[in-house]
Amino acid sequence: MIEKLPWLERAFAFGLPVEMFPNVLERLRGTPARVEDRLGEVAPGRLTSRPGEAWSILENVGHLLLVEELHVGRVDDFLAGAPVLRPAAYAAGRVEAAGFNEHGLADLLQAFRAARSRHVEKLERLGAAEVGRRSMHPRLNREVNVLDMMVFAAEHDDHHLARITELLARS
Repeated sequence: MIEKLPWLERAFAFGLPVEMFPNVLERLRGTPARVEDRLGEVAPGRLTSRPGEAWSILENVGHLLLVEELHVGRVDDFLAGAPVLRPAAYAAGRVEAAGFNEHGLADLLQAFRAARSRHVEKLERLGAAEVGRRSMHPRLNREVNVLDMMVFAAEHDDHHLARITELLARS
């Protein structure tokens, strides 16, 4: 199996034309269904297994849920004309402290679907001028627009789906 590049080492090629907005929006809209499809028949014990210090499957899903607040907040930053997007300020141990391994899969999936739906609904209300608004991404240290951040979010989703697949292959 080919090892995936760690998230914080990723570089991104942004710059899609605004006409790609509907395609990327569908990718974001579809993530909850892809997660549900991937985990539909997985035994509960496999969902909470933690290889070493790494997150379990449920913790990966919980992380996706937590990150929705950041994604929606960054859309708000663009709309407010913020020169710099809010940073991802996740303290070490935040996912573990949230106790996602004590949640049922169905509850986490429902919460993620609801949060992602709110995110997508906010994006659906944007026009071309708003999608093209630019702001500085604090970690990437480069200017991005709303569509770039949508691609970033979709890539983040895929990163965690790939991690879930790795965890399923181990057990």
